[in-house]
Amino acid sequence: MHNTAVIETLSRVVPEAFVAGTDKGETKARHEIWSDTGKFYTRIAMKITTTITLDESELEETFVRASGPGGQNVNKVSSAVRLRYNALDSPALPAEVRTRLVALAGNRMTAAGDIVILAQRHRTQAQNRADARERLAELIRAAARRPKTRRKTKPSAAAKRVRLEDKHRRGALKRARRSSADDT
Repeated sequence: MHNTAVIETLSRVVPEAFVAGTDKGETKARHEIWSDTGKFYTRIAMKITTTITLDESELEETFVRASGPGGQNVNKVSSAVRLRYNALDSPALPAEVRTRLVALAGNRMTAAGDIVILAQRHRTQAQNRADARERLAELIRAAARRPKTRRKTKPSAAAKRVRLEDKHRRGALKRARRSSADDT
């Protein structure tokens, strides 16, 4: 077997055109790899962000029968797609993205660290496959965004003054009501 370190240093990413059949512009990249023997290998990758690219071998797809209405076709065709991606062992994800992804995935993540996405919105297997991949990409993109850090703020002196004046005014109004009720 070839030395993987040599293979990785000789690899380059060649961007491909947009994938046909997806309206959301899912992009893929083709990794061209040359080994030390001069053999050429191709590996497809799914580009998530400018810095995160998932290797095709990290995704596991199984095709199952979709639930719900569909007539006779639903019992014959396995059009639903169950996409499985091991986020905890993936070398493509930085540590901070991985921790946010675990929190965002919720019950879609198994105890083993696999994110499981079931896509069955469409009637065809190809559309469900593209839908599952796009949903995984959106989940990872959401985890890749750093949350804004909250800056502590204090109310201004004018805001404090207005609040206290308002309190005094309400208190005076209540005192005036009480004294007029006692007079009767």
